[in-house]
Amino acid sequence: MSVDPAELAALAAVAFCGSVVFGITGFGAALITIPLATHFVPLPFALALFVLMDLANSFRIGFENPAHAVRREWMRLVPTILLGTLTGITLLVNLPRDAATLALGAFVLLFALYSLLSRPDARRILPAGWAWVAGFAGGITSTVFGAGGPPYAMYLSHRGLSKEQYRATMGFATLTSISLRTIAFLAIGLLLERKVWLYAAAVVPAGLAGLWAAGHLFRRISREALMRAVALMLLASGVSLILRAMA
Repeated sequence: MSVDPAELAALAAVAFCGSVVFGITGFGAALITIPLATHFVPLPFALALFVLMDLANSFRIGFENPAHAVRREWMRLVPTILLGTLTGITLLVNLPRDAATLALGAFVLLFALYSLLSRPDARRILPAGWAWVAGFAGGITSTVFGAGGPPYAMYLSHRGLSKEQYRATMGFATLTSISLRTIAFLAIGLLLERKVWLYAAAVVPAGLAGLWAAGHLFRRISREALMRAVALMLLASGVSLILRAMA
């Protein structure tokens, strides 16, 4: 087992950037880390490595202000997050590598377009039943792509929650999703490779440093401005992944 210092440094930098986004927006780390990491390492390795960072980050954020969380919204999401995770792990095991990369690229590209074209002032309140759709979709995308946050964010941002309620409830949903994803990855053996844990010794601290930096940056940059910049980067990343999978 060999360690490539340049590769490890690149993955640590990716972890830092993803965690800055997560610390400011409450989701989106995997939308940065997984697409960028797959330019250096295979998708299964990237998923296994960054689930450990995501788990550490989600515990840090999830219990930051638990009193603000709207428990009924979280409880609506939990059952279908579980079902989506089980469905996603089946897809992950059976999808060919190029097909998985192509699907990841398409997912990232579509989310980037949604972020760029959506208008916050046109938002409406969604019925509570959409929690089942969001939970199931998030469970699948969390397991297959390492990114369960977008479906939860789309749902919770249309439920009329305050900023504090949204962040805390989103933290609980993300913590649930990542915990289930970690258990699933253990079950199929993705977390049994020694190299994953060796790289995690650098990636997890880099992620926590990103959260610390986010705490100092969030007063200087608006969530909307950051998400627009992230969407433009995701647009390029999604196109890159699609072209690489089709090559």
